[in-house]
Amino acid sequence: MTWIINIIIAILRALVSAFFNQIQSRPTCEDAKRQPELKARLKNKIKSAGWKTRLLIVLVIILLLPGCFGNRTVYIPSGEPVRLRETIKNAKIWTLDKEGKPVAGKMDLPEGWYCLEDPGS
Repeated sequence: MTWIINIIIAILRALVSAFFNQIQSRPTCEDAKRQPELKARLKNKIKSAGWKTRLLIVLVIILLLPGCFGNRTVYIPSGEPVRLRETIKNAKIWTLDKEGKPVAGKMDLPEGWYCLEDPGS
């Protein structure tokens, strides 16, 4: 039995040392070569596309603004009941078994049902 343990220990030592050698041989960010030509080219490209970028930003703002005005948010204080507007399929629920212990389950919550926070939880 001890010879099996010794074999497992030897294999684990070899794997661990190989793993750490591989981690230490990875290049770091300090080893990377700087590319000033690429940096200059990208800066020039951004400067030449300045008007395009501004136009894109304006278009995105114009497209997103109507979404802000179309939604209506209502604050509901904790403990207030709400009525479901549509059926919720496979809602995860807790129910009690014969002994009164909570049991996880799933069910459809039909449209029109009221939901209320349990004040005891």
